[in-house]
Amino acid sequence: VQLQASGGGLVQAGGSLRLSCAASRIVSSYNFMAWYRQAPGKERELGALLTSGGVTKYADSVKGRFTISRDGAKNTVYLQMNSLKYEDTAVYYCYVRIRDGIDYWGKGTQVTVSS
Repeated sequence: VQLQASGGGLVQAGGSLRLSCAASRIVSSYNFMAWYRQAPGKERELGALLTSGGVTKYADSVKGRFTISRDGAKNTVYLQMNSLKYEDTAVYYCYVRIRDGIDYWGKGTQVTVSS
C-alpha cells in the first residue's frame, strides 16, 4: 500500500487546514489509521488515531482542534486542523497499521503556521 499525503501549506495562526492521505488500494482490514507529526529537532509523535471500530484518540495538544476521519469509498483518511498554533508547525505523516508487523507510512506533508 502506498500512502500519498497532501494538503499541507503555510497558514496564519488561528487558521485551518485539511490534510488528506490517499491509499493506493482499498484497505478493508486494518487495526488503525493515524496522523503523526514531527517538528524540527523533535521526535515524531502521534497526533490523531482512528481505529477500524471508529474509536478516535488525540494528543492532548490537539484535542478539540483536530479531527481525524475516513472516507472508505475514497480510500482516504483526513485530518481537519482548526485553530492552528505556531507549535503545530511540523511535517505530518499518515500511517496505517494493517496488523502487527505490517504497516505503512506516507511521505509527509509540511504544515507551517506563522505567528
